[in-house]
Amino acid sequence: MRTGQRLRAGFVSAALALAMGVSAIPAHAATVAAAPDISLANVKAHLTQLQTIAQQNGGNRSAGGGGYAASVSYVEGKLQAAGYNVTRQTCTSCLGQSQNLIAEWPQGDASQVIMLGAHLDSVSAGPGINDNGSGSAAILETALTLAQTNPAMAKRVRFGWWADEESGLKGSKYYVAQLPAAERTKIKTYLNFDMIGSKNWGHFVYDDVASVKAVFDEYFQSIGVPTEGDSEGDGRSDHASFKSAGIPVGGLATGAGAIKTAAQAQKWGGTSGAAYDACYHRACDTMSSIADTPLDRNSDAIAYALWKLATGTVSVRTFGNDTDFPIRDFATLQSPVTSAATGSAVTPVKLSVTATHTCAEDLQIQLKSPSAKTYSVKATGSSGCTQFGTRAYSVPVTAETASGTWTLVVYDAYAQDTGTLDTWSITV
Repeated sequence: MRTGQRLRAGFVSAALALAMGVSAIPAHAATVAAAPDISLANVKAHLTQLQTIAQQNGGNRSAGGGGYAASVSYVEGKLQAAGYNVTRQTCTSCLGQSQNLIAEWPQGDASQVIMLGAHLDSVSAGPGINDNGSGSAAILETALTLAQTNPAMAKRVRFGWWADEESGLKGSKYYVAQLPAAERTKIKTYLNFDMIGSKNWGHFVYDDVASVKAVFDEYFQSIGVPTEGDSEGDGRSDHASFKSAGIPVGGLATGAGAIKTAAQAQKWGGTSGAAYDACYHRACDTMSSIADTPLDRNSDAIAYALWKLATGTVSVRTFGNDTDFPIRDFATLQSPVTSAATGSAVTPVKLSVTATHTCAEDLQIQLKSPSAKTYSVKATGSSGCTQFGTRAYSVPVTAETASGTWTLVVYDAYAQDTGTLDTWSITV
């Protein structure tokens, strides 16, 4: 061997972001760091603060009022202390020119954004602790947990707290309208959370995009909780602003003023023939209208989806002292269908390959598409040995529109290994 230290190809597992930025990780892969448990106590502490703010401002947090402004300041302070890049956006079409709050975690590929949002305003009738303090508090605590755990990021994560949703989604509409076209295309998925702690709850998952819904369903299946597609919230919350711009959307809800059926009561418990939230848009939408069980489950589901869609460091394995033949290793990766509505092309796949104690010339990486096209990520080089280190590659798959299974193939072109254990990893 050339250096006395060889890289052996090992099992690769990767979270690949293609087309709309949504991945379905194969069952055998353990690629993304496990999503942390989101503290229910912390989420409820945020809700308690929002209720206190409402009590100090005429009993509500409605757009244009002091309660809304104080809510923005509270969330902003938490995010700034955690290290987020935080900006306020004055919504000129909103009541009182109230402000959207945008926070971005400064890691990951800025050209691939996973965005999470919730409206922060209430109706004027009450403090809006479920509608929508629950969604606002859950994504706030998820954002703080992301900062605290600081996992390796494949994509950029952005959070939005929207103004004046209650009078026509005005804050989110304004935000989307102000985005240049190039910035809109960077948002690969928008996830919305509006009322996730209803007392007589259901577990509803937005069904606008099947591949996004599947991520949430996967979480709920893992804890043995059935879900249904959400119909009550169609077009009625901030995801509609993003959907109308051609951005893939998803999200969670536990129900508002609609009535729980007998079949749903059998599925989830609770009272059939009664509204999911009896305090919807009323003064009684306080901490007493919150149910811990769905709030806890949904907060953890938010983290699960975020970690799965936005983190992407591949697990590393070590190999050495082998004399067997070259090994090809495969990881199957799922890509969604390219949006026919927008005609958008598949986003180029970006790989960062890191290896130690290996010759760069001997490592081959290929990406095979569902339509059987093969893209060479790293081809065998000339003779001699170059320390591999870390190298970034962009695979030119912009013309590839096939959906289905992609295959990542790693091939060690050199058959022998007589040296120290080597390590390697791939980040996508």
